[in-house]
Amino acid sequence: MDSDEFKRYGYRFVDWLAEYMDGVEKYPVHQPVEPGDIKDNLPENAPLKGEPLEDVFQDFQEIILPGITHWQHPFWFAYFPANNSPPSVLAEFLTAGLGAQCMIWKTSPAAEELEEVTLEWLRKMIGLPEGMAGVIQDTASTATLVALVTAREKATSFQTNDKGFTETLIVYTSEEAHSSVAKGAKIAGYGRENIRLIPADDKFAMIPEELDRAIREDKEKGLKPACVCATVGTTSSTGVDPLDRIGPVCQEHDVWLHVDAAFAGTAAILPEKRWIMNGVEYVDSFVFNPHKWMLTNFDCSAYFVKDPDVLQRTFDIHPEYLKTGVDAVVHNYRDWGIQLGRRFRALKLWFVLRYYGVEGLQAMVREHIRLADLLKGWIEKDDRFELMAPVDFSLVCFRFNDGDRSEEELNALNKKLLECINSTGKTLLTQTTLKGKYVIRVSIGQRTTQERHVRELWELIIAETKEIS
Repeated sequence: MDSDEFKRYGYRFVDWLAEYMDGVEKYPVHQPVEPGDIKDNLPENAPLKGEPLEDVFQDFQEIILPGITHWQHPFWFAYFPANNSPPSVLAEFLTAGLGAQCMIWKTSPAAEELEEVTLEWLRKMIGLPEGMAGVIQDTASTATLVALVTAREKATSFQTNDKGFTETLIVYTSEEAHSSVAKGAKIAGYGRENIRLIPADDKFAMIPEELDRAIREDKEKGLKPACVCATVGTTSSTGVDPLDRIGPVCQEHDVWLHVDAAFAGTAAILPEKRWIMNGVEYVDSFVFNPHKWMLTNFDCSAYFVKDPDVLQRTFDIHPEYLKTGVDAVVHNYRDWGIQLGRRFRALKLWFVLRYYGVEGLQAMVREHIRLADLLKGWIEKDDRFELMAPVDFSLVCFRFNDGDRSEEELNALNKKLLECINSTGKTLLTQTTLKGKYVIRVSIGQRTTQERHVRELWELIIAETKEIS
């Protein structure tokens, strides 16, 4: 492809993306496709000879696009958001064009130093303690795995890296924690049997007294507590574990404290939500995702550590071909996590922070919280529905309950309601279980979502409720 053709299609693709962003609402949020529908329209083998880009782009629109779930749709209320924004997309375009591999300072000095600066901006924005150092991981799941491996090495004086496991280490997390904690603990070698699920209270937050009890029982058995994974904003209900009470427990027992704030951490940019960071001075590592609620397209996960030397000692390895003369005075982020090769993720984050500014991001987060409070109010005023969890951020958990039904019947009824809502294609909601009860989640956080979209969602819920009841 010569530069003229690149320009021609580049302009065309940008035009297409601009029209898509402006008109995404015209699409169904998710298409009624069946497994195999996309594959059946694709050839079994790669072409022997190159094809015109015009044909490839046409197939993108006719075959691929119908199988895309539109995460940037204003009626997107599923999971948590995975936002993008025009400045972030443009920065990603530049990143792809530069094609830089940013594993160490020498391979792209600007990438390393921009990452260092933007992470420091984020640290100040959300109120993490002075001195915590940040690095961009791909996802919070990876960051949690990094924390678990680091905790493992700290607990064993870095002997596990050399000799493998010689004692049983224990991980503690809430029964409401994300599945990535259990997955990370398996990958890090702790073993599924050595994960302790600590009970949560009626607000779905970890009970510190139960954590302390579990740690003491394990120590009496001769086991070694290594890591506590707390959550600020659980996936099911955005429950907030009390760091100011969990932290002293971890400090007393010399256990690494990691905090997963993947979605809700962004809310800490609001002074009125800074309470979620109470006790953060006890934290050893902390992660939140700008690619969820901070307009930075996937993937971009901000991971902070109190002691970067412990992190680097866990992951560093020094083959001759990667040594440079400036290693002692720069951050070589290949030693701050699992990946050797690294993308230039800091560029899109920098574009977003500069384009919107702190006040612009605050305004967006406040609006999403306001819309969630609005939906909460409508639910509370209708005696056929009940809230199932506190609404501290922009997630609303509810269920339909129109009278004297058993829990089994209510679970089946709400499952049916969710299926009916989603089958319209107008929106997409997801479900969870809280204390054994089937719950419908409405996650408000898409950049383009306005009050009218939330009102229409509520009208749709009411209409589908009439159909099933």
